[in-house]
Amino acid sequence: MSNITPTPTKKWGEEEKQNWLNQQQIKRLYSEEVLTKFELLESKFIMTKYGELDYFGKKYPLYAFQTKNWSADKKTVLVTGGVHGYETSGVHGAIRFLETKALEYADKFNIVVLPCISPWGYETINRWNPNAIDPNRSFYENSPALESKLTFEYVKSLNTKIYMHIDLHETTDTDNTIFRPALAARDGVENKDGEIPDGFYNVADAESIQIDFQKAVIDSVRKLTHIAPADKDGNIIGSKVITDGVIAYEKKSLGLCGGFSDAEYRTTTEVYPDSQKTNPEECIQAQVLAITGGLDYLLSLR
Repeated sequence: MSNITPTPTKKWGEEEKQNWLNQQQIKRLYSEEVLTKFELLESKFIMTKYGELDYFGKKYPLYAFQTKNWSADKKTVLVTGGVHGYETSGVHGAIRFLETKALEYADKFNIVVLPCISPWGYETINRWNPNAIDPNRSFYENSPALESKLTFEYVKSLNTKIYMHIDLHETTDTDNTIFRPALAARDGVENKDGEIPDGFYNVADAESIQIDFQKAVIDSVRKLTHIAPADKDGNIIGSKVITDGVIAYEKKSLGLCGGFSDAEYRTTTEVYPDSQKTNPEECIQAQVLAITGGLDYLLSLR
């Protein structure tokens, strides 16, 4: 991927996509690093196989976890991780939440967690799926990304209104060195590096910002790690900072996972694992604190 050079005005065809795919390599195993942890959770939660991906003869089962004491009298919260498979703390933050904190809130909420939506992306440390499609721009009906389509259909099958949805992500140095150049090449546009924020931040949904909720998530994470500052223009990744560590996107129009559920309270987390001020373990813990900070805020409303 790092050898790809954008050619402005020339979008990729099938040959270019195949050339890109030929460069991808398995770098870690979903079966060893993720599925083995799922086995230890199966007795504590309702574990549902909601789909399976088959890429080049290799099958990737997809799992969701629900709290057992599900009730129509409780509000439902959704946690999603690994939409971008290369964003490691998103996957392991969701798993860590299941391992350590989810059951503490199970008497108050129905909880459903999809820890690794894009396992091929996890294995190849990739933003896209093998068809050069970004699952996190593909959350809508009849999505061309099977990862997004299966997630969309599973959540819809729960037949319950989602009250809170937290989608766990990372912003990394490879966004500039690998993924943005590849995106520019695929779409035939000029590549422009963006500033990588040093710290944790939230991306709210512009349709339902819920500023106090966003602040509660940020304040929870702040107990452990640093919050990304605004740049000299008052922005984070080109978007105006609404309050400390919070920006907003029009998520549904962009096809983002963080917007498809129509939850009343929703946010996308972003940690920066390449920071000199943090480490991978702290990033995982920060993801857990983001979830529990949101849940504690909802409990404070009662």
